[in-house]
Amino acid sequence: MFSFPNQTRVYLAVQPVDMRKSFNGLWAEASEVLDEDPFSGALFVFSNKRRDRLKILYWDGDGVWVFAKRLEKGRLSWPIGSSDRKLSISPQSLTMLIGGIDLKDGHKKGWYER
Repeated sequence: MFSFPNQTRVYLAVQPVDMRKSFNGLWAEASEVLDEDPFSGALFVFSNKRRDRLKILYWDGDGVWVFAKRLEKGRLSWPIGSSDRKLSISPQSLTMLIGGIDLKDGHKKGWYER
């Protein structure tokens, strides 16, 4: 399980992204679509249309990281239908999202098992 410092900024892309994108493609999404500076040290979180894959772009000061997760079953709890291109969430919310907790209801999804 990942945990992030409280001061870390996290931007969640509301619209789905093609998961074939890697470093350069996600960098372009962060700068052009989300209108944020990828060099800022923020985490940029992307998901596919089915919401069963997740990628996080992160600049650590001397290089770019891309973290990826593929769910074997179930879907991520993701904001949909918003007119915004991005949401700013807390690092704790991101940790819960990655861990299978439905942010809306505050409990683990039915598919989530340890």
